[in-house]
Amino acid sequence: RRFKASIETFMTWDSKNSFPAEANLFVGSSSIRFWPTAIAFSGKPVINRGFGGAELSDVIYFYESVIKKYAPSKIFLYAGDNDIGNGKTAGQVFEDYKELIGLLRADLPDSQLIFISIKPSRQRWEKWSLMVETNQLVRAYAASHDNLGYADLATPLLDTKGEPKDVFLVDGLHLNAEGYQLWQHALAPFLD
Repeated sequence: RRFKASIETFMTWDSKNSFPAEANLFVGSSSIRFWPTAIAFSGKPVINRGFGGAELSDVIYFYESVIKKYAPSKIFLYAGDNDIGNGKTAGQVFEDYKELIGLLRADLPDSQLIFISIKPSRQRWEKWSLMVETNQLVRAYAASHDNLGYADLATPLLDTKGEPKDVFLVDGLHLNAEGYQLWQHALAPFLD
């Protein structure tokens, strides 16, 4: 499986370090991996298990290793960006989201899952309408179910014309420090 090295790195790290109980677990693709969450939310128990290129189906595949073992209090999930980028529909991403919820309901019924909205980016701007559709499906579902949340971290990245702000690295996909500052500010209330 393509993420074997990343997952093995997590396992090696876990074998040498303890991880906090009742943690805020950040999991998903490279937007999580590149985010210095321990610094952004210092003073809070934080675990970061982002692995670059991940789709929601990959998070599900590695669920035991990247979510279940930590029994986190809150799970902040960023996935769906690569899924849409690689040709999946909003419906497919939404079905995967519900599959993950099923696993959590069975194993960690008290954990709260907060879906971080799929972000706009210059590189995938032509897919933005599909991403908005996915975000809307998740937001509506989360609003009517216990222990589910939705964090709109997309809107802070858009300018007054509704286009991506200049908060990306040269690849046009990943956030720069300013972009992560916007995310940190928007997400902070969810960690209190």
